[in-house]
Amino acid sequence: MYGNGKVKRVLPLNGQRPTTEGMDIAVIGTGHVGLPTCVTLGALGHTVTGLDEDAQKIELLQAGSVPFFEPGLEELLCQGISQGRLTFSVDAETALPGKDVVFICVGTPAREDGSANLLAVETAARTVARFATGPVVVVEKSTVPAGTAHWVRRALAQERPDIRFQVVSNPEFLREGQAIEDSLHPDRILVGADSLAAFEKMRQLYAPLLSEGYQLIETDIETAELSKHACNAFLAMKISFANALARICERAGADVTAVTRVMGADARIGHMFLAAGLGYGGYCFPKDLQAFHRLAAGLGYDFPLLEEVARINDEAVEAVVQKVEDALWNLENKRVTLLGLAFKPGTNDTRFSPALILARRLIEKKSHVVGYDPQVPDATSQVPGLEQAHDLYAAAEGADCVVLCTDWPEFRAIDLWRLRNIMAYPVFVDGRNLLDPEQMRAAGFTYYSTGRPVVQDYQFEIASAEAEGEQIVPQGRAT
Repeated sequence: MYGNGKVKRVLPLNGQRPTTEGMDIAVIGTGHVGLPTCVTLGALGHTVTGLDEDAQKIELLQAGSVPFFEPGLEELLCQGISQGRLTFSVDAETALPGKDVVFICVGTPAREDGSANLLAVETAARTVARFATGPVVVVEKSTVPAGTAHWVRRALAQERPDIRFQVVSNPEFLREGQAIEDSLHPDRILVGADSLAAFEKMRQLYAPLLSEGYQLIETDIETAELSKHACNAFLAMKISFANALARICERAGADVTAVTRVMGADARIGHMFLAAGLGYGGYCFPKDLQAFHRLAAGLGYDFPLLEEVARINDEAVEAVVQKVEDALWNLENKRVTLLGLAFKPGTNDTRFSPALILARRLIEKKSHVVGYDPQVPDATSQVPGLEQAHDLYAAAEGADCVVLCTDWPEFRAIDLWRLRNIMAYPVFVDGRNLLDPEQMRAAGFTYYSTGRPVVQDYQFEIASAEAEGEQIVPQGRAT
């Protein structure tokens, strides 16, 4: 089998892009993976048709608008349409014939048992076969368990035994909020295939990137499929390790941000994904962790570490609930403001958002919860009882406690004195360790962060000291 374990770095060709002609490509699925794939392949010089069964979404895309927030996405969409490189359709019969390459970018949601639901992948494969007019390379871009290519190949052959299809695994490694950057400046391009012809076709596809020196890794298909799940599981594990470490730091009086800074200075560990907080969320990590665990079990290997990673992630939200309860004593009828509802900055995606999980837990405890997010227009339908404001200070007015859930850059610039004056009580829980403890103390807040000691405001310290017959002179307090 060609490509097994092979790693190849394609060097720059004197800084020039090859003269390879653009390909005619179709992308099935125009979601958080499919749409960035469409627009960036168009930007690389290919002609791309995005195919989706959602007619309303296709109409929106044809008009040059995007169905979700992703920096740079709408600009590339409009550019591709104006250049004639991008079209969108609901009609597979007209969109698929004559294509060189077809990407499958459909959803693979978790079933009740945690395994990946691959029905949409099968449907897409059969649709490709039904309307193909000749040999075509079918690319798995969706995150799928190892072994899926076998079933895709089988579905293609069942529908059209008269056509030779090449099946390729080309997993995406996109971060929401940075999907365009990651597509045009990838740290690696992974291709799994079982023939020289398939590898060559993918090299031609990515020639503009390879000519700039971006790394191409070629493997067998099963290795490529498994690598995506392995990467996501390992990154989730780093996040959960940092959150478990935060629990220990809180008990030991240490600072988790300093501990992880020391850890990250070791090149073998690195700084990324070691930020303690509310835990990971989003569509990928939770479902991929479950799917990887189910895959391992199906192969006869127990992988309990994956279960523990998920458990610690759930614990991170409960730790914040406990901080709010410690700060307010009773949660009934208390007004709690959540800053940030998206699962991470740079996106309006609220799927598996820790902020919404926290909102549900606080509402269960009879709190009045108000949320604010600069990019999420309305999350109230997802959380019964949640109120949403469209201004940070309106959301915080009269609050007994403010919880920072998503580390949007704009939250670093909060006017702390204004916030302090409109709240009922100056209690702030920082679920992302975004703010500076001393600044919070100086502004008069009782400040709970993650994996760091609780900071009381100066007035509280003065009152406590006077009760003990001592005297405190605040140092460096803002005026």
